[in-house]
Formats: sequence, C-alpha cells, structure tokens
Amino acid sequence: MPLYRSIPLALLAIWGIAIAPALAAGEPPLTVEQLVEIAVEVNPQVRAAKEQWDAAQHQILQSYAPADPVFTYGNLDSSKHFNAGAHTHNITESFQFPGEAFLQADEARRTAEIARLTYEASVRDLRAAVETAYYQVLLDQGLIAVNGENIVNLKQVVHVTQIQYTANQATQADLISAEFALAQARLQQRQYQTNRSNDRVGLNQLLYRRPASPLNLDQKIVLRPLEIGLDKAVDTAIHARQEILEAALAEKNSTTALKLAEMEYLPNYTVGTEFDYFLQPGTQPVPSVTQAYSFTFGFNLPVFFWIHQREDVRSAQHSLQAARYGVSSVLSQTEAIVTQLYQSAQFAYESAQQYRGSLIPLADKDFKVALVAYQTGKVDFLTLSTALQSGYAARITYLQNANQFLADEVALEQAIGTPLPR
Repeated sequence: MPLYRSIPLALLAIWGIAIAPALAAGEPPLTVEQLVEIAVEVNPQVRAAKEQWDAAQHQILQSYAPADPVFTYGNLDSSKHFNAGAHTHNITESFQFPGEAFLQADEARRTAEIARLTYEASVRDLRAAVETAYYQVLLDQGLIAVNGENIVNLKQVVHVTQIQYTANQATQADLISAEFALAQARLQQRQYQTNRSNDRVGLNQLLYRRPASPLNLDQKIVLRPLEIGLDKAVDTAIHARQEILEAALAEKNSTTALKLAEMEYLPNYTVGTEFDYFLQPGTQPVPSVTQAYSFTFGFNLPVFFWIHQREDVRSAQHSLQAARYGVSSVLSQTEAIVTQLYQSAQFAYESAQQYRGSLIPLADKDFKVALVAYQTGKVDFLTLSTALQSGYAARITYLQNANQFLADEVALEQAIGTPLPR
C-alpha cells in the first residue's frame, strides 16, 4: 500500500492549509455531521435494516393469536344421483397450553428489539464509513497542496544546482538527481489527484449519489485530544455497544426457548363441534331424529418424549449455554478493542503533537540552512538532498500519527457504539 494511503486524515489540522474546492456554485459547504445525516436518510442498506425492524415489530401481536379454526363440510352416503344421506358441519380449534403464547410474544418482542439494535449498528457503521471517506477526500486535497509545496522547493533546488553546475561548483550528477526528484514529485501529484477523484466517488456512493456528483465540503478539521477516560470508555461500551445488547437479548430469548421446550411435555388442546343433518331414512341414529349436535375435546400425548420433547429440551439447554458464552465473548472482545484503540489514539496524538511542535520546525530550519550552505560550497548535494527529504519525511510522519489518532477515534466510537464527547 502506498504511504500516503495509510494517512487518511489530519493534514488540514497541521498547517491550516487552504484547500481550493471543486464544488457546485452557490452550494453551501457540508459538514461531516450533515453528510452523515444525508447518508442515513438515503443509504439503501440502512433503509433495509429499518424495514427489517418494522417487519419484526409486526410479528409480536400475532404471537397471541391461536391457530386458525378448521371448518369441514361433509356430504355423506350419496347415491349415484347425489342424494346425500346426511350433511355434516364441523369446526375444530386448536389451543396451546396456557402461557405459551405469552412466552412466544416475549420472544418476538426481543427479536424486534434485536432488529432495532441491528438498525442502530448499521447507522453507526455508516457514520464511521462516511467520516472516514470525508476525511480521506480532504486529505487527498491537502496532500496535493503539500506536494505542491515540495515541488516548489525542488524547483528551487534545481535552480540552485544549475547555477552551481554552470559555475563548475557542482557535478552533473547533482543536477540530474535534482531534476529526477522534481519529475518524481510531479508524477506523485498526478497520483494524488487521481486518488482524490476516486475517493470522491466512494463518498458519493455512501451518499447514494452519482459518482461524478460535485461535493461542497466543509474543510475544517480540528485535532483534539480524547475527552473521555479509558475506564469511562470501556464502561460506556459495555452499556451502549449494540452487539453486547443484542447478545444479552439473544440470551434471554434462549432462556424463553428453554421454557417453551419444557412446556412441550404439557398437552395442547383441540376443541371441536359438529352439526349433522340427516336427509335419508336409515341414516338417523334414532328414527324420529333428523338433526344432531356433537362436541369433541382432545389433547396430545407426549408418548415419544425420549426422542422428541427431551431432545428439544437438551438442545435448548445447549443453545442457552452458547448464548451465555456469546455474551461473555462479546464483552471480552469489546473491552480489549476499546482499550487497544484508546491507548493507540493517545500515543498517536502525543506523537503528532511532538512532530508538529518541534520536529517539523527543526527540519524546516535544517533545509534552509543546508540550502544556503550548499550555495556557498560548505556542504555537498547529498547533505542538501537529505535535509529536504528529512523535512518532507517529518511531515509525512506527522500525518501518519495524526491519521492514526483520528482513525482510532472513529474506530473507538464504532467500538463503543455511541459518539464520543466533542
């Protein structure tokens, strides 16, 4: 991976470089918060998750409803001329053992809550993707500006080297090396411009817009330290991260599923009523009776419990234990991820501050001194080239650390499940 691709964020926070936007005329600049709002509103994946949540909510009430009754009509003992001996009308209704419907409704309610958390997680992940893409687009433009400054410095080095070479105070190799570095920097500039175009396409895709749609972006990026302690971050994640809450609800559903499996030993009921209308002599149970009513009541017998109900209970017990292990696993992973990201972000912020406060100014001073010294013949071209590259490398290292901080900050919000205090 090219070096610049590993530093997708904080250039503007370093030197406050003014970036020339390629924007639609008259369109107000969009902040990262506004971009997130637009993406949440139109992104198909988020909207699909919302529909899944709505669908799950409509499955709660139906858990209370019994099975549909069964109506049966009989035309009995018909002759070849379809003269029926009797007509029967039967209605049968099945009922679960009392209490099962309430447990099933609780299970459906938690399933709907899991769907809601899944929707929130999709919004959270989309927010992180939009923020990362937003910062990447701004970084691309910033890298173009910084590399443009480097090209200006290289032109100055080429000019000085030409003068020294003309005066027989520098070798042709020095001039060739300077021109090579300048050509390489110009090629790099084209690469940065291509990356900017591609990253704009990526941001437009998250916003569900056409690839070439113009973007008017707010260009202010502020590098601030974390305003939350590690213990507080971990505690917040435990109570807010969607995956933890989903695992906890899944454990409760597994507990309910075990209760429902145990209730399979209890009988379910069937109630029926039948009306018989006797049309032909001889079909009546009693000669003077032409109509009759019947009622039926039945229940299932778990005679095969050792291969059915018992196995359902054991399966539900293992599923419950698996759900409990799942909760413990997610908790452990969350604590580790949040701790790692927090510590990495803290170190990256401190390193970035050191580069910005002391190392970059020293590198700039070193280059200026080396340039003057080269013109007076006090240092050779290698020293001058090293000083220039050291300054550029210092800026790149600063960008790496600044990017690491901001990238970890975005990932930390994603791991916690809620935005950090700003």
